[in-house]
Amino acid sequence: MLVNKEAHLTYCTNIHPGETWEEIFESLKTYCLNIKTKISPTEDFGIGLRLSQKSARALLADNNLSEFKNWLDTNNLYVFTMNGFPYGDFHNTVVKDQVHKPDWTTQERLDYTKDLMYILAHLLPEGMEGGVSTSPLSYKYWFESEEEKNKATEKACDALIDVVLQLVEIKIKTGKLLHLDIEPEPDGLLENTQEVLDFYKKHLFTNGIAKLSDELKCSSFKAKEHILNHIQLCYDVCHFALVYESPEFVISSMKDAEIKIGKIQISAAIKCKRSEIVSIEKQQSCLRQFDEPTYLHQSVVKLKDNRFDHFSDLKEGINLMSDDNFKELRTHFHVPIFVDNFQVLESTQDDIIKALDLWKKTKYSKHLEVETYTWSVLPEHLQKDLTNSITRELSWVIDHLSN
Repeated sequence: MLVNKEAHLTYCTNIHPGETWEEIFESLKTYCLNIKTKISPTEDFGIGLRLSQKSARALLADNNLSEFKNWLDTNNLYVFTMNGFPYGDFHNTVVKDQVHKPDWTTQERLDYTKDLMYILAHLLPEGMEGGVSTSPLSYKYWFESEEEKNKATEKACDALIDVVLQLVEIKIKTGKLLHLDIEPEPDGLLENTQEVLDFYKKHLFTNGIAKLSDELKCSSFKAKEHILNHIQLCYDVCHFALVYESPEFVISSMKDAEIKIGKIQISAAIKCKRSEIVSIEKQQSCLRQFDEPTYLHQSVVKLKDNRFDHFSDLKEGINLMSDDNFKELRTHFHVPIFVDNFQVLESTQDDIIKALDLWKKTKYSKHLEVETYTWSVLPEHLQKDLTNSITRELSWVIDHLSN
């Protein structure tokens, strides 16, 4: 749905289980129509579509894509953004670091992303820009040395330029601007602002420009322009909060570097601080409710001397809280954005509020997407009816943007 003349708000359908096209289409019929009725009864409602590789291939077969577009038009729905991060199964299986596979060093990731771009170009309404969010290139702990990480980054850069070539062609043929939105997260090859800036400066603006200039027979200036138009940032508020980077810092840093923010993913993480009121043991006990086996729950612990310890999962972070030097823990567990505390724990909702307040002033992205995908693995007392939960999250954002 429109939140101003150009910006669109939705939620990401990776919330719903289902990996085949039939399962995904059924979930869209079940949930999106009901949510539209509650949130946007008289206006068109945008969908943040998540397709697995399997479902994307199925949608491209036979007449499925045209039939889906007709269904969208009939029901006053449209697709403007897609989640291309999880390639395969994302529910009812152990995901953990496998969510990064296949990574951007592989042909499989490139082919999958090109399929999504082709689908989006077909579904995207005229006069609207579209985006596909994607992984932060790869998973940092799969590489044993800086040399291996650098080689993977170089290979990923080449693959991203192949996507830019596709998107330049789509723009010429259809007039539609599509962008690939890289989504940094803890333990990804790109996990913070500086690593994003370095990737542009050391890779996209060097080898990337050279490759694109050669392929398109254009100037370096024009090649850089294409890169900035078609490779943007997916600003997942939760992910940057986990590395203790404020919305003001992230957004101003991207603006200074001329890197566009293609999508804001509105999500909240869990945090807890050393307290004189609540014991460490009680905080640890509460956190253990969220130590579940499906998803990665990377944890970043801030120490009293302002150093940071990074852990690939929550259990290790919980253990460090017993250290006298412990100050604060933040963990990658998406929690409902309309709640700012969970028993003795807090959420990073305050970062969402700051990000949305800045958006109201500068409109730094045209795509806003709520992404709480963990409903099924939340502690039982937090699990509610899914339709009403999604509606409540979207309403919370709308209310905040209206004030």
